[in-house]
Amino acid sequence: MAILRRRESANAWASLSDGAGQTLSDGSRIAVIGGGPAGSMFSYFALKFAETMELDLAVDIYEPRHFTHRGPAGCNHCGGIVSESLLQRLATEGIHLPSHVVQRGMESYTLHMDVGTVQLKAPGLEKRIAAVYRGNGPRESEPADTISFDGYLQQLATEQGASVRHHMVTGLERTADRIRVACADGHSADYELAVIATGINSHFLDLLCGPVAPIRQPAKTTTFICEFRLGRERIEEILGDSMHVFLLDIPGLEFAALIPKGDFVTLCMLGEEIDDELIRRFFESREFRECFPQAVVPPHACHCLPRINVSTARVPYDDRIVLIGDSGTTRLFKDGLGAAYRTSKAAARTAVDRWVWAKVFEEPYWPLCRSIDIDNRIGKFVFSVSGLIQKMRFTRRAVLRMTATEQAGDRERKRMSEILWDIFSGSAPYKEILGRTMHPVYVGGLLWNLAASNLSPERKRTSNTAGQQA
Repeated sequence: MAILRRRESANAWASLSDGAGQTLSDGSRIAVIGGGPAGSMFSYFALKFAETMELDLAVDIYEPRHFTHRGPAGCNHCGGIVSESLLQRLATEGIHLPSHVVQRGMESYTLHMDVGTVQLKAPGLEKRIAAVYRGNGPRESEPADTISFDGYLQQLATEQGASVRHHMVTGLERTADRIRVACADGHSADYELAVIATGINSHFLDLLCGPVAPIRQPAKTTTFICEFRLGRERIEEILGDSMHVFLLDIPGLEFAALIPKGDFVTLCMLGEEIDDELIRRFFESREFRECFPQAVVPPHACHCLPRINVSTARVPYDDRIVLIGDSGTTRLFKDGLGAAYRTSKAAARTAVDRWVWAKVFEEPYWPLCRSIDIDNRIGKFVFSVSGLIQKMRFTRRAVLRMTATEQAGDRERKRMSEILWDIFSGSAPYKEILGRTMHPVYVGGLLWNLAASNLSPERKRTSNTAGQQA
């Protein structure tokens, strides 16, 4: 079936031209295509907002996966890091993440470079991070009484009144005043609004974005994620409650991290089109191998090469259609869950309070997407500068020395440490991070450490200080 197939009847678009019938009313139905964080949070917020307005809505979440299943059937292609600041924002919305959803709380990052290793402690309580499973674990994991982050949000949405339908949506069709959802098994239904929350690892966007709908999907790049099974005791012994980050001079690699989770450690590699050669070079690096017992990298339990969003869709809405989460826009390389929260809430507020007409989404929703997109452009510059630092050994020494000195001292402001923490965690907008790199005190400190760390008598002392911090 052609997605969004338009009927040729003369009156099919009559009601759309003047916006008639495009407000949600009692009995209106919303189809949410995709039951990950964005889709579940949209459903939760839409029903909450409708309740305050005494509006009776029906929300159906179309999600073929079961997040109670282990392995691919419950996989959601994600490293799974939630910041403390996001948890606090969700708590204000009545979403309290229970302890059994969190696989491990982490109070520090351990930064690995060829010039040494240093540990960064959380700058404050609001900066802490938690590791979660987006799905319900790798295929080799044992059954356990755990609930994935995505499964928990989906459960909240159903408790609020949403219905989960385990159908694979294969097409949408416009009628005079509805959107018809068609599924692979023959199921179909009509809705006043279709919310696209499939992410970009589904082929659904390939069908949706075209000449029929004025939507151009986001640009994307390939990443690499895999799981190593080490056991809780061994993970505690060698990695502790720290997320291990690697800044190595490997072309194309922006960022790599080992994330402890239960009996497993998740490796997440981000960059420009991760390929087999880049993965091989990283696996063979001394810095990565030394994170494992006897410097031997164990076979991984499972792996995938998911795509991630690196831009914003143009334009992420049409009449009776809106794209949220990764389908529309997200933070560059970081805090995708935070972006899912922001876009899903904004889209739900717009649809329930106002209309489901494209002109309405253009006013409050598009500016939010544009603000994320502009910040991502700044982020690309930040990562380009970070890439230059990774390429030059003398700058890596300066970063290591400055960070180690801050971590060993009792200064209230640890400027390099705070910048690195926010780049790794996504806790701050890239615009704010860039502004802090231009502060005279930071620039002066970096220049001093560039000189000090590259004087022969200092190199050994810097390495020793970093080793004590690790």
